[in-house]
This record gives sequence, C-alpha cells and structure tokens, in this order.
Amino acid sequence: MTRKEKGSKQAWWEYRRQRVWEMHEAGYRQQAIGDALGLSQSGVSRIVQRGRTGGVVALQRRKAEGRTARLTLAQKAMLLEKLRQGATAHGFQGEVWTCERVAVLIEREFGVKYHADYIGPLLRSCGWSVQKPVVRATQRDEAALQQWWNEGWPALKKKP
Repeated sequence: MTRKEKGSKQAWWEYRRQRVWEMHEAGYRQQAIGDALGLSQSGVSRIVQRGRTGGVVALQRRKAEGRTARLTLAQKAMLLEKLRQGATAHGFQGEVWTCERVAVLIEREFGVKYHADYIGPLLRSCGWSVQKPVVRATQRDEAALQQWWNEGWPALKKKP
C-alpha cells in the first residue's frame, strides 16, 4: 500500500465516522446506518459512543504522537556546542566526528544511550549536516599538481 492510498483510506474512514454521526443525529437506527455504510451494528455503536464522549472532534483523524524524545531541546543545543568544540576537545584522537563517537559523547554528557545508527538522523534533525573528511596525502605538492593539470593533462587528451 502506497502512502497516497493509505492517506485516502484514512480519509474515507474519517468521512464514514462523520457520516455515521450525522445519520445518528438525524435519528436513523444503528442497523440502518450500518447497512448503508457497510459497518456492523457494533462498529456503529462504537463510533456513536466515541461521538457522545468526545464530540465531533473525537471522530476526526489524528496522527499518532509517537515516543517522546530522549534529549530535550536544551540538551540538543548543548550537544551542538560540544560538537563545534571538536572531537579532540572531548578526548578523541583526530578531528573527525563519527556516529560512534557522537553516541559515546551523548552517553557521557547526558546519560542517554543511543545506537550509532540513529545518530545521523538525530544530528540532521538538529540541523547538523554530515561532513565527510577529504582524504589527501600529506606529501601532496599543490604546485606540481597544478603544473601537471596545465601542461600534462592537455597532452593526454584526444585531439579533435
């Protein structure tokens, strides 16, 4: 089932709940409502009970809330500050932040344990983009490289 189909199905369910409530308010019997809308009498009864206790708002579709975040907004802001300080400032060798290192930092600083696979999405939600270090040889000679690009490379290219 695609997301579009799922959304239209949920919209249909919401419409049907609203219609059950309208027909109930108009005085139709539960069996007649069920026959008209393809519901069992107990299904109609549940919808009517939901409408009685919560009103029309209770019949509307609502998104599941999901789990609460383990880090507060203030802790996420503190995490970004700590990441900006660099990896070596927190006892790691080298200036590269890996997901494993960030997970260790979070557990050490905030006492919250995250799996390394979730660190990427967590950092993206905080506005921190993934940085991939550029790996270059320490013996690299930029002047010689530029000279080769200007002189050696054109000689290797095909002539028209």
